[in-house]
Amino acid sequence: MINYLLHKVFYAILTLFGVITVIFFLFNVLPGDPAQMMLGQNEDSEQLALIKQKYGFDKPISTQYLYYINDLSPLSFHSNNPKDYTFMSIGKYNGKKLFSIGETTVILKYPYLRESFTKQGKSVSQVLGETLPNTFVLAVSAIIIAMILGVLLGIVSALYKDQWLDRTIQVLSTLGMSIPSFFSAILFAWFFGYILHEYTNLEMTGSLYALDNFGEAMQIKWKNLILPAIVLGIRPLAVVIQLMRNSLLEVFNQDYIRTARAKGLSEFQIIKRHAVKNALNPVVTAISGWFASMLAGAVFVEYIFGWNGLGKEIVNALNTLDLPVIMGSVLIIALLFIIINIFVDLIYVWLDPKVKLE
Repeated sequence: MINYLLHKVFYAILTLFGVITVIFFLFNVLPGDPAQMMLGQNEDSEQLALIKQKYGFDKPISTQYLYYINDLSPLSFHSNNPKDYTFMSIGKYNGKKLFSIGETTVILKYPYLRESFTKQGKSVSQVLGETLPNTFVLAVSAIIIAMILGVLLGIVSALYKDQWLDRTIQVLSTLGMSIPSFFSAILFAWFFGYILHEYTNLEMTGSLYALDNFGEAMQIKWKNLILPAIVLGIRPLAVVIQLMRNSLLEVFNQDYIRTARAKGLSEFQIIKRHAVKNALNPVVTAISGWFASMLAGAVFVEYIFGWNGLGKEIVNALNTLDLPVIMGSVLIIALLFIIINIFVDLIYVWLDPKVKLE
């Protein structure tokens, strides 16, 4: 197990390094000067020169790339020259000094994602820290809805194969996969948040936290989670139903299921002890991908419902060309995909002992 995890971590680091390289060069070949983006209409030549010096924009692209790697690396090297971008007394690294070599100081720190262009004085880590937890709550809620209902309806659909109940579930799941998320979000917000507001008491828009009636403190508004979680869970729910049904039908034809029936086990016992667990492999694969995508930012759903999550923040950053926020968001998304994939591989071993870690 340890060797397997070390192997996975090694390739995860290589993958992440590749993502970092692609992200840096992709966003640094875009037209426009990052220093001008930061200053906006307040630009003047003196301020422009100071910004370029502070953030290293006046250096060659190869040097800027090394600066970026140095910022992200937990073990990094910093100059003792106050005019250098990597001068450690700037106070942005919050690291621990290890030792010095000549004019260079080595420190141990958290990865530094730099500062937002549009939110002056606010680091990208702070921006992501404010939005990612909201997206995590939304994604987990949607996945729970999709998993519970999807597995149950998939089992029912397989047990009543080709009967009216099965056909009804199949039609609804196909409809769920066909309708775009932004259309579902608009439809649900309008119908349940506006037309039926008197009965549902749900709002068309709203985030997890909102100011109280006195405007003094933030309160958790769990009711604002209901509509976006349902909408976000519709498509994975439809996929889980289809996968669970088809996988369960294949499992029902296996020899060990026929043996269990010959021993006199009830259908409920067969499904509970043998069939469901072995039928979950494709479902886990699908759900892991959906969950990672949701954490990547349910852009349309968050934007339509006004949910202050990562997806909405990415849209705002794209509109304002806030490159550090966009780059930091993509890096976090890549890291989440890597972590989830490793976690899913471990779940495979638990679900099916025949799967070898090698």
